[in-house]
Amino acid sequence: MSDETYQILLHRFHGAKSKHNLWHSLWQDCYDYALPQRGQLTGQYASGNRRSERLYDATALDGVDQLASLLLGNLTPPLTPWFGLKPGTDLSIDEAKAITPTLEKTSRLMQAHFDQSNFIVEIHQCFLDLVVAGTASLAFEEAQPGELSAFQFTAIPLSDVVLEEGRRGKLDTVFRKVSLTLSQILMRFKGAIIPVSILQKGNTHPDEKFDLIESITESINGNGYLFCLFSIDYDEIIYQTDLTHSPFINFRWMKSPGEIYGRSPIMKTLPDIKTANKVVELILKNASISVTGIWQAEDDGVLNTANIELVPGAIIPKAVGSKGLTPLEMPARFDVSQLVLQDLRNRIRHALLVDRLPQISNGRKITATEITTRSDEMTMLLGATFGRLQVELLNPIIQKAYSILRHRGAIPDLPLDGRIVSIDHRSPLARSQSSRNVQNALGWVQAAHSLGPEISEKIDRSALMAYLTEMLGVPEFLKQDLSDSPL
Repeated sequence: MSDETYQILLHRFHGAKSKHNLWHSLWQDCYDYALPQRGQLTGQYASGNRRSERLYDATALDGVDQLASLLLGNLTPPLTPWFGLKPGTDLSIDEAKAITPTLEKTSRLMQAHFDQSNFIVEIHQCFLDLVVAGTASLAFEEAQPGELSAFQFTAIPLSDVVLEEGRRGKLDTVFRKVSLTLSQILMRFKGAIIPVSILQKGNTHPDEKFDLIESITESINGNGYLFCLFSIDYDEIIYQTDLTHSPFINFRWMKSPGEIYGRSPIMKTLPDIKTANKVVELILKNASISVTGIWQAEDDGVLNTANIELVPGAIIPKAVGSKGLTPLEMPARFDVSQLVLQDLRNRIRHALLVDRLPQISNGRKITATEITTRSDEMTMLLGATFGRLQVELLNPIIQKAYSILRHRGAIPDLPLDGRIVSIDHRSPLARSQSSRNVQNALGWVQAAHSLGPEISEKIDRSALMAYLTEMLGVPEFLKQDLSDSPL
């Protein structure tokens, strides 16, 4: 463990930490107004504390939940196959047919491990962070042998992780703050070199935790990653090893040029959220004044304002000839708030894609064509975000899962490199994009038939059926040899 490596890591950590601190105030505002239960980025936070006392409008909170659920249902739906494996580009037709049943079985095994793990719980929390802060971090580690699933996931708060963009434009460099006891260090990191000062302190205080930094950086040759565990307090690297895949998966909603962390839809509509929250607060204050009123009374020596209760049936004494307790007329009413509040809420819902499929109300029924049109519009709006999530989230998760099961010997030893084995995305959002290709192909077939039998007979029926089955994601065990079958 060279001192030069430690100094390089420490310098990179402080540089990335300084950029991380620039986002704290913006992230804190986003969490305070859209996801207060997530906690705070700075200072101490006790689990279970109420953090929504200053919130008066829940439009953003409801929109965040719905958009996170939308991402979960369209990218990684629970208990539904959202990915698969298919033969790569370098395999011949005969080789692809021979390997396809094995890949289908491997896909089902991987999906079973995802379903039996805590993936849905943690990825949903990551989607909430993604919608609110624009950046989310998921730790994907191998579970202990004997567990029901080989996968273990942890959603990491942005306060605990510091990111740096790697050479390939991804958030590959990660610094994570952890607090571990001496026994936890020795149990989790086999072969760790514990400094003498920590050993002496650990012998005195066995339950005391030490603040450490986990770092994941790209290897010099670019073929893997270097994992290091070091301590800033003791100026030493405690543990280091080489990894083929990073255990941290970091992904963004939208990236601005020159920035490392992502931008979120909540950041875009944060002014409307703050304004709507203030308007509702003023409406409630005005309502409390309207209910209780503001009163004035003459100081006649009889009326004691401390003993007055404004309840039905109350008798308030007054001196003879005095006005007693009289209401104070308000100069104006705050009705102007209703003119802007609904517009603010509509803009918040629109930014969070809540209004794409409106609820049925007033007896109005939504036609199938309207639902299809709105779904296509949502697919187009999420197209750029889906492309980024496919590269930064879905592909690394599938590759990491494949690597873990392949290392355990649970699946065949075939490389997932796109040439031998490649990833087949089967999520609802991916299928909605494939359905356009199906509609185009069917429209082309109808046009060919309308031109007469001379044109329609030239259609390669077996190739067309193979294309349609691939676009529709038909499982392999339902397919047959369709080369001689009529269209």
